[in-house]
Amino acid sequence: MRVIVTGSSGLIGSAAVRHWDALGDEVIGIDNDMRATFFGPDGSTKWNQTRLEAETQNFRTVSLDIRDRVGVLALFEKESPDLIIHCAAQPSHDKAAAIPFLDFEVNANGTLNLLEATRQFAPEAVFCHMSTNKVYGDAPNELPLQELPTRWEYADEADYNGISESCRIDQTMHSLFGASKTAADVLAQEYGKYFGVKTGIFRGGCLTGASHSGVELHGFLSYLVHVAVTGKPYTIFGYKGKQVRDQIECSDVVKAFEAFSKNPRPGEVYNIGGGRNNAASVLECIDKIADISGHRINWTLGDDNRKGDHICYISDLAKLRRDYPEWDIRVSLDEILRQMIASEESKLAATKA
Repeated sequence: MRVIVTGSSGLIGSAAVRHWDALGDEVIGIDNDMRATFFGPDGSTKWNQTRLEAETQNFRTVSLDIRDRVGVLALFEKESPDLIIHCAAQPSHDKAAAIPFLDFEVNANGTLNLLEATRQFAPEAVFCHMSTNKVYGDAPNELPLQELPTRWEYADEADYNGISESCRIDQTMHSLFGASKTAADVLAQEYGKYFGVKTGIFRGGCLTGASHSGVELHGFLSYLVHVAVTGKPYTIFGYKGKQVRDQIECSDVVKAFEAFSKNPRPGEVYNIGGGRNNAASVLECIDKIADISGHRINWTLGDDNRKGDHICYISDLAKLRRDYPEWDIRVSLDEILRQMIASEESKLAATKA
């Protein structure tokens, strides 16, 4: 089988590369390290590309910008993939406001290029689109909440399992990133429902893992571990640090893609995050890092909330579990943190050697 992975040097993309390479499939990565453009040198994923190419057997990278329609169409015509894992994106909620044209061109237009290339040259292929919970904008904040000592929590027992796919995606504040990803999300749905392309749309919670190149504007847990290990200061943006996120390790995301690829439901939408068991507030994550590693974070609380940010977000995974009962969360939040702390400590030791 031939698999194309966009954003192949990023967190989810690299996990997908390793997964299908290990199965013996031919894997073609599309990545031009635009994270370095978005976030500067600290956000670059070039190191991950180099490592992937050294450690895999059937993988190669094509340096291609997904905004390049002619280039994308030519690649798909030449390679005719069986499976597309689309992870390439401008991923920052905050950064998008400073680069609105670039954000939309990458997230929306780039996705359209890939979908149309699939329709024209690989019509039987499965297309897994990595979307985001930001398509819901701040609508989740309308649920009644209660303030507990270390977190915000849903006040209504009916909301205990979190946000389902029935949450509305319009008439709400998204951030420009959320708006561009909503456009891509709906396009992917439409290619499934209108054209019959085997698209699956996965609305991610906090996607994370030891290979994440987290920065202040994107990659909350990865960056939190980084500042803990290196001793850098950390600013919490609003909500008293009690905002809740559900963390999912990248390999669990890829397992959902694999399940969908074996039994695709064209145009279907799934929430994918850590769910109730992997949910924690910023304050709780800070304490967990200290408990596991002894690293204590020097943090301060900023006055302003991030516009359109979620106060409490937990992914309701019922639909994904119903349609793909072979899938479930395998990596706990504590195990995610242990892996990330070990990786960050190893990087720090290498710089001092």
